[in-house]
Amino acid sequence: MIFKSEEETYNWAVEFGKSLKAGDMVALYGNLGAGKTVMSRGICKGLGFEGAVCSPTYTILHEYPNDPTIFHFDLYRLEPGTELYEVGFDHDYLAKGISLIEWPERLEGETGDITHKINIEIVSENEREVTLETFG
Repeated sequence: MIFKSEEETYNWAVEFGKSLKAGDMVALYGNLGAGKTVMSRGICKGLGFEGAVCSPTYTILHEYPNDPTIFHFDLYRLEPGTELYEVGFDHDYLAKGISLIEWPERLEGETGDITHKINIEIVSENEREVTLETFG
């Protein structure tokens, strides 16, 4: 899919978010500035969350009160190959909510629970190509 604006990307993410359920884990791939956080904002909106959504780059995790709870991870600052438990991943706890993971490639070999993979590629200043893979 090619989106010609940030608004188109966001609107698609809102609709995609409406399809998610507790236990889903969405991996968001893309270079800096590709639109991972825009995508996360739209997904959260689609899930009914009305609060502010910003990238948790310095805190690694933001937990948004929602039904179900939304866990928003940004793993950019982690060393490649980091173990999930090192950053507080508790699979049983996360299964009660929906997880959005920016920079999941930092978790080499740890992505077995991913239910959706979204790859965002920069085509031009305003255009993004988005691909979605669903597992399970």
